[in-house]
Amino acid sequence: MGRIVLVIRLALRDLRRRRTEVALLLIAILAATTTLTLGLVLRDAAGDPYRSTRAATKGPDVIANVGRAGDLAELGKLATASGVTEHSGPYPVIAAKLEASGRTSDVQVVGRDAAVAAVDQPAVRQGSWVSDGGVVLEAAFADSLDVGVGDAVALDGRSYKVAGVAVTAAMPPYPGASCIVSAGCVNGAVPDDRNLPAGLLYRPGLAWLTQTDLLSLAPGRSALSYVMNLKLADPDQAQAFVDRNRGDHGRPVPMQTWETVLADATDLARDSQILLLLGAWLLGLLAVASLSVLVGGRMADQTRRVGLLKAVGGTPGLVAAVLLAEYLLVAVVAAAAGLTIGALAAPLLTESSAGLVGGAGTAALTWSTIGLVTAVALGVAVVTTAVPAVRGARSSTVSALADAARPPHRTGWLIALSTRLPVPLLLALRVAARRPRRAALGVASIAVTVSGIYVLLVLNTFLGDQPDTGAYTEAQVAVLRHVLLVWTVILLSLAAVNATVITWATVLDNRHASALARALGATPRGVTVALAAAQVLPALLGAVLGVFPGGFLLFAAINAITGGDSGRATLPAPWQLVALVLSTVLVVAALTSVPAHLGGRRPVTATL
Repeated sequence: MGRIVLVIRLALRDLRRRRTEVALLLIAILAATTTLTLGLVLRDAAGDPYRSTRAATKGPDVIANVGRAGDLAELGKLATASGVTEHSGPYPVIAAKLEASGRTSDVQVVGRDAAVAAVDQPAVRQGSWVSDGGVVLEAAFADSLDVGVGDAVALDGRSYKVAGVAVTAAMPPYPGASCIVSAGCVNGAVPDDRNLPAGLLYRPGLAWLTQTDLLSLAPGRSALSYVMNLKLADPDQAQAFVDRNRGDHGRPVPMQTWETVLADATDLARDSQILLLLGAWLLGLLAVASLSVLVGGRMADQTRRVGLLKAVGGTPGLVAAVLLAEYLLVAVVAAAAGLTIGALAAPLLTESSAGLVGGAGTAALTWSTIGLVTAVALGVAVVTTAVPAVRGARSSTVSALADAARPPHRTGWLIALSTRLPVPLLLALRVAARRPRRAALGVASIAVTVSGIYVLLVLNTFLGDQPDTGAYTEAQVAVLRHVLLVWTVILLSLAAVNATVITWATVLDNRHASALARALGATPRGVTVALAAAQVLPALLGAVLGVFPGGFLLFAAINAITGGDSGRATLPAPWQLVALVLSTVLVVAALTSVPAHLGGRRPVTATL
C-alpha cells in the first residue's frame, strides 16, 4: 500500500511541476474521448423525443396494414392474437394529392373517429382533432408546407380547412413517413434520369380526416387500404410477435414495430453517429502520435530525475511505475471529462423535429460506454508510455545523472547532401535525421489531419446539394453541418497541439546540439529557422500523402461503411488540393515558430 501511495505522490508532484505539458496531454486524450462519447450516445439521445411522443400518444407497439378490403380478416386475427392487449382500427387509408401554399405534395390520408382511441391517439399541438370538413396535418408535414390552423388546403381538388396539427408515434415524422397505402411510396433522392411509376407516392406526408369525409373523398372501395395499431403485453417482444404472425397463404401482412419507427425517426442521428465515430478513431490516431512525441520529450527532459530516483534506492520497477502513473492519471481525468462533455453536448447535435414531442435530453451513460471510453483513454496512454518508461527505468544510473547529449547517427549520404545546403537547412535536415521515428510520427499526424479535411471538403459539397435532391431537408443538412463543424474544430485543434508538441520535443531533444551549433558560429535566428524547418519538411510530405492516398482511402472507407455511392460525390478540385497542401505547410510553420524561437534562444553556457 505504501508503494502505491509513493508512486501516486511522486506522479502528482511531477504533474504539478509541468502544467503546460499536462494540459497538452489532457487536450490530446480529451479530444478523442469526447468525440467517441458523442458517437456512442448520440442516437440514444436523439430517441428521447420519440419516446416522449410515444408516451403522450399511446403509441402502438406494432402497426399492421393491408392493401384491400379482402384482407381485413387478417387484421381481425391480429387483434385477437396472443400477446395483444389493446388495438385501434382498422382505419381506412387513401393516397391523395394535397395542395397548399402553392405547392402540391403526395399525402396518405387516414380516416379516424372523433372519439379518443385506445391505441395511437395523435396528440394535437395546435387546433383540434378531426371533425367534419376539417383536416388534421402531421406537425412536421405542416411545418414543411408552412401551413397552420385555419388555412385552406385542397385534397384531390376538394377544399378543407386545417382543423389542427398533431404528432404521432405510429409513423416517423415527415419526410421519413412509413408507407401504409397499396400504391407504394418512395423517400429520399430520386436520380434525374429515372421516372417514378404512375401512382407511386414520393415523400408522402400524413393527414387525418373523419371516416365519413375520407370515404366521400375516395374514388371507390378499391382505392382503400387499411391500418391497425396494436398494443402488446411486452413491447420488447414486438419483433417476435411480427415473426409469429406474418399471415397465411404466402401473403404476409405488412407490419412495423415501434423499434423500426424509432430507428427511422433517428435515421439522421445514425448518419451523424457514423461521422463522429470515424472522427473519434482519427482523433485517436492523432492522440497516439501526440502522446508518443510528448512522452519521448518528457523522457528526454526527465533523464536526470530518473537517475536521482534510482540513486536514492528506487528500483527500475518503481521508476517505470512513477513514469507510467503520470499518464494514466491524466488519461482517467480525460476519460471522465470526455464522458461528461459528450453526454451534455449530444442533444446539441440532434435534430429538433416539429413532428415529435420535446427535445433530446442529456444522454444516459451506460456501463458499456463508460468502459469503452475509459479503455480507449487508458489504452492510448499505455501504448505510448509503456516502452519509453521501461527503457528509461532500465537506463544506467550514472549515465542518467550525467544527462549527456545523445550521440547522433551519422549517415554518409545525408552528411554529403547537407553540406551543400545553407546553414539553417543543413541543421534542419540533421535535426530531422536524429529522430527518424519522430519525423515519421509527424508525417503520419499531418497525413491523418489532411485526410480528414479532404473528406470534410467532399461531405460539405455533398450536403450543399442535398436540399435540391430531396435526400435531406434544409434542417437536416444544418444538423449534419454542425456535426462536421465539431469534427473540424476538434481535428484542427488536436493537429495544432501535435505540431506544437513535436516541435517542443525536438527543441528539448536537440538542446545540446543546438547550443553546440551556436557555439561554433550559428546564429539564434538560424537555429530557430532550423528547428521550425525540421517540422515543415515532414509536414509537406504528410500533406501530400494525406491528399493521396490518405483522403481517397478514408472516403472509400466511409462509403463502404455507409453503403454510399461515391459516384454521386464531387471530389475536391485540383486547385483546392494544392491550396490544402500549401495551407497545411504554412500553418505548421506558423505553429512551430514560437517553440522553435524559444528553443533557439536558450543560453549556450547554461545548456552546455
